[in-house]
Amino acid sequence: MRRCLQVAFVWTGASLVLLLAACGGSNAASGGTAATPATAACVNGGAAHKAYVVVKHGGGTALQKCVGFDGDQIGGEDLMKKSGVEYQTQDFSGVGKAVCQVDNEPAQFSECFPKDKPFWAMYVFQSGGAWQQGQTAYTAVSLKNGDALGWEYQPATASPPPPPLPRR
Repeated sequence: MRRCLQVAFVWTGASLVLLLAACGGSNAASGGTAATPATAACVNGGAAHKAYVVVKHGGGTALQKCVGFDGDQIGGEDLMKKSGVEYQTQDFSGVGKAVCQVDNEPAQFSECFPKDKPFWAMYVFQSGGAWQQGQTAYTAVSLKNGDALGWEYQPATASPPPPPLPRR
């Protein structure tokens, strides 16, 4: 019997919800092929562990990428690079890299956090926990199996509440 983990991300307003569901069964019984949809959707899908990148654009559209890895954890920078999601960063002395552009939003930028303009806020979900707004540079984040790195393009004037707890 093969076990799998289905992950779905739902955006409601300024809230990010992670839905996790375990499932059992064999691919043959479900009519699937050797690669389940969850595996096929992942970069390096045959790896022992999975982590996710979730992006919510300013207009409300969202995307999700899955990255498989074999070690105990994957760094935030490695996850972003392997996910294939386009992003641009800016170095801040003593702090590290900040993400200024994700999936070509904004189309152009000269500053990562321009005054009175939208910016990318980072959230980290760790399995068994809740979404937490990032307190470090994404390059300092370590993710384990089932964890996720979330990006939300937020208006400069908004103070959105933290995302609700994930549903499983």
